[in-house]
Amino acid sequence: MPKPSPIGWQVGIDIGGTFTDIIARHGDGTTPPRTAKVPTRPNDPVASIRAALAAVGVAAEEVDDLVHGTTRVTNAIVEGRLEPVALIATEGFEDIIEIGRQSRADLYRLEVPPKPAAPVPPERRIATPERMAHDGTILRALTPAAATEVADRAVATGARAVAVSLLHAYANPEHEQAIAAQLKGRVKYLSLSHAVNPEAREYERTIATVLNAAVMPLAADYLAELRATLPSTTRLHVMHSAGGMTSPEAAAERPLVMALSGPAAGVAAAAAVARAANEEAVLTFDMGGTTTDVALILHGQAEITADARLADQKLRQPMVAIESIGAGGGSIIRLGAGGLSVGPQSAGAEPGPACYGRGGTLPTVCDANAALGYLNPRRVLGGAITLDPSAAQDVLAPLAAQLGVSVVEFALGVLRVADATMARALNKITVERGVDGRGATLLAFGGMGPMHAVGLARAYGIGRVLVPAASSAFSALGCVAAEMSYTRQRTLRLAGEGFDAARFAEGRAALAAEAAAPLLAQGLTHAALALEEVAMVRYRGQSYAVDVKLEPGPIAGAELAKLFQARHETLFGFTSGEAWEVLALRTQARAPRAHEVAPPAPEAVAPEPFATDKCWFTPEAALPTPRFERATLSPPHRVTGPAIIEDDWSTIVVPPGWLAAPDAQGNLLLLPQESA
Repeated sequence: MPKPSPIGWQVGIDIGGTFTDIIARHGDGTTPPRTAKVPTRPNDPVASIRAALAAVGVAAEEVDDLVHGTTRVTNAIVEGRLEPVALIATEGFEDIIEIGRQSRADLYRLEVPPKPAAPVPPERRIATPERMAHDGTILRALTPAAATEVADRAVATGARAVAVSLLHAYANPEHEQAIAAQLKGRVKYLSLSHAVNPEAREYERTIATVLNAAVMPLAADYLAELRATLPSTTRLHVMHSAGGMTSPEAAAERPLVMALSGPAAGVAAAAAVARAANEEAVLTFDMGGTTTDVALILHGQAEITADARLADQKLRQPMVAIESIGAGGGSIIRLGAGGLSVGPQSAGAEPGPACYGRGGTLPTVCDANAALGYLNPRRVLGGAITLDPSAAQDVLAPLAAQLGVSVVEFALGVLRVADATMARALNKITVERGVDGRGATLLAFGGMGPMHAVGLARAYGIGRVLVPAASSAFSALGCVAAEMSYTRQRTLRLAGEGFDAARFAEGRAALAAEAAAPLLAQGLTHAALALEEVAMVRYRGQSYAVDVKLEPGPIAGAELAKLFQARHETLFGFTSGEAWEVLALRTQARAPRAHEVAPPAPEAVAPEPFATDKCWFTPEAALPTPRFERATLSPPHRVTGPAIIEDDWSTIVVPPGWLAAPDAQGNLLLLPQESA
């Protein structure tokens, strides 16, 4: 945990598919922060971290706290690079991992496989003679001899990782604990369902437990290598998918919490900006080199879901509700029978887009921006990459010729397709949650986000864009500014009729203690912690529940019913008088950080462009477009479009009809000129 009064460097590092971002802040409060990007080394992430530290001139021995966001677990699940797992399940339920929900991935496309292949083959599924009722009552006891036999069979499979998911173990973990005792010291990696996902829904709980076991070796080895690389005086923390940081020891035991580690860091930073700017509704837009991630923030809080999917697998972990699509700056442009498409394949960091001049031969979104003149060919990115717009034009020209249009028309079309693709992702996080996103502020970050922000805003109908300070390394900023937090969720099943307030309070207290325990173990006190509690409530008979935020203190059934009805009406536009029930509770315990003091604003001097280039915003003619250094902008001066605003690693496009207004915190607000 960070020291109350740090004296060394606090470092946040986010390893993305294309670039590794770093932000370093010194604890003395006077040393300016340092930011850099270095190309990601996909096969050696630890080397990416070393290169990032070198890029900001900070030695590992000078780092007090290093907070790390990574896509290591994400990529392993998506690419199927999983450790062989043995599954121990209740007799009669060992095949649930293959049966699943008996639903097709695509109802009308019979050539598409109906569901993902089961991650555990039949020969490694082990039936256990035991049975629990839904309330934890033992219907068939697990004898010591049976527990020993089951453990022996698991060891005999040769699998290094074992998942144990017994029926209704979330209500009573006694049998899972008995099997774990038999396996202790015999298998290196053990994943228990009552620890990974203590909730109802047997298939989802089982698949989460198996995936957790399958990425355990990868996560443990990676974190151990990283820990060995750092000095013993450096405290290492890992971003988890709910937007906070956790210890590497906790992450190694439950590595599935890192499935959205990197993107969640950006959303955490965006939530802090939204609170500081008093923005009621914010749509985050994180466009990097490989993917684009969008999320919804309401009243300064990111939406959390327990029903996230990755590679069509249900993760069943509390995570920031992020919608990810394969459309980034490095996404490859293709022309097929269905027309022009963007992604999901990416040029990645090596060789990268053609305009990087590093051997890339496939056209990308970044190349389209370079061909239109938005990217500055005079700027050396990270001291290593010099942009080559002519190479971008060369790779775009064959596709443009196939369509019978100019390279400029083709490049503008690419941007429209990319923006439309990202607008559909915004619909999924707004319309499907009962929110009109057109009234929200679009918060753009990532290496490519500010470049596409206005185009996306216009495609979606948003009239307000905020580009935060340090936007190009915003996920790294989210790491270094993150709070230590733990989120736990468990099934309760409590009827609304004759609401048992005492049992509800008992469940809240138990879950709060469980979430707070890791923080207390690190020396924090109860007074230093903040709790956020959510009840998952539904009408009886519904498949899924809605989240109802709880305030501190006791709550009566009638009050909870009113909160549930209000939330249900917000999401679905109606309520009913039907019977309701509390399905589950979710609690987050966190250690709030001290408020960051904003850096002093630069002196209010009217900005002067450092260059003027011709840029294309329509096919008819290129417009003289001034370029401004972002660091020279300060209120009350504004920049009207067309204009390009740059820093070392990002480009903000202000098209004709829009303007950029800086604020004292280093943020830029982009607005249509007629509404400014």
